[in-house]
Amino acid sequence: MNGDEQLLRGRVYGHDYDAPDPGPLPWQTYAALIGGPLDGLLLDITGWRSEEVDDGAALSTELGQFPGGRALYDPRPDEPRVPGPGVTCRFYYCGDTP
Repeated sequence: MNGDEQLLRGRVYGHDYDAPDPGPLPWQTYAALIGGPLDGLLLDITGWRSEEVDDGAALSTELGQFPGGRALYDPRPDEPRVPGPGVTCRFYYCGDTP
């Protein structure tokens, strides 16, 4: 695991790595990001409708194939979602876009 990957583990996407508490909050809902440049991060999906979760996410990153571009993550349709706060689903890396 390189230095960038170590900074990302257990952190919420969009929070600064040097924030006092970049980790998840117990009352929020998260998708775990699997694979790709944001592997190991949690994406805050609190308040997302089911259709929005189904659409996945295009997340800005400097770590992908296109620095300043977006890493694309989608849920797998056959995976169940757990209701409530905490990590409720997983989004899998499916590519990069400028």
